[in-house]
Amino acid sequence: MEREFHRKFSHSNIISAFQSAFVFEKDKELQDILHALKYNNKFQVGKFLGGLIANQVGEQVKTWNADMIIPVPLHSLKKAERGYNQAELICKGISKVLSIPTKPNVLKRSRYTLSQTTMTLEERKENVHKAFVLRKKKNVISKRIIIVDDVLTTGATITECGRVLKENGAEEVYALSVAIAD
Repeated sequence: MEREFHRKFSHSNIISAFQSAFVFEKDKELQDILHALKYNNKFQVGKFLGGLIANQVGEQVKTWNADMIIPVPLHSLKKAERGYNQAELICKGISKVLSIPTKPNVLKRSRYTLSQTTMTLEERKENVHKAFVLRKKKNVISKRIIIVDDVLTTGATITECGRVLKENGAEEVYALSVAIAD
């Protein structure tokens, strides 16, 4: 994990630490599980995965002394289409085990972004640049915040969310994901 943290986050000075429970490999079981969560309304899978993450990396996460957990937000159109945010369900599972409150309405995705599955790092950065806004500044001032996503590939999305939080007074921002792409 340390190597991946340096590859994805150390250059930006935004994300203080990162943990992930699994390695994401294409066409493997975890991909099927995540697709069931994202596209087949398997809500309990999200909470289950959140609990797995919390049990697997919880000791490290506890050292972060986080005030809240926030999911990477979906754009309102995507959320309406899907009916839910899979990252929010994962947060609920983490929150239940680690007793850190989930705050799903801290950030808002203000701009619709394209799927990043086939994009390069630079394309991903450009795609998410200024795509997130803070709802209320007072909610993050001097707070230690964990951002959660399902799969972390380049770190561009979480870094952009973290940038918004830090620019608005967050003390520390951490990243947590179900899986990191290989």
